[in-house]
Amino acid sequence: MTKPTTTKLITNTVRLSFVHLLEPAETLAGDMKYSTQILIPKSDTVTLGKIENAIEAAKEIAKAKNWNGKIPANLNMPLRDGDEEFDEDGNAKVPGHYFMNVSCKTRPGIVDRYVQPLTDPERVYSGVYARVSLNAFGYSAAGNKGVSFGLNNVQIIKDGEFLGGRSSADADFDEFELDEEDDDLM
Repeated sequence: MTKPTTTKLITNTVRLSFVHLLEPAETLAGDMKYSTQILIPKSDTVTLGKIENAIEAAKEIAKAKNWNGKIPANLNMPLRDGDEEFDEDGNAKVPGHYFMNVSCKTRPGIVDRYVQPLTDPERVYSGVYARVSLNAFGYSAAGNKGVSFGLNNVQIIKDGEFLGGRSSADADFDEFELDEEDDDLM
């Protein structure tokens, strides 16, 4: 078996959550970063295979560069199982998906499916479907060692239902007819 050689990948269509792509958000460490969580269906074996290969390539690079010639036994890994992590009510966080958080210090390029630039927050939100360009890297910082992914660029593919409880105005309301009593209120 040949060793993976590239740390860069482009996903198939994934869903974005916790989207901070147009404006940076403050991290727990106090840094300002652009970030999102990507939700990968467990059935997307192509994307999952690309992620695993990029992780292996990053481990090999970091072995020489960051980890004194050995891959540490207990690495922090970026890919998490949404069926094995639970919310405060005991429900699976992201059933049927793997997920990982990705970020960058500079604003990622964001385009639509026709490769036209996007800056409209109505098009870049938690729940949208996208393809994501990522780069895996190994790290050793503050006693922690692991592999993570940097965010390169995002291609918005199609709209999805808002995540996090937000709904659209047309979903909340129907047409409203004023009657004479309502006229008196205005």
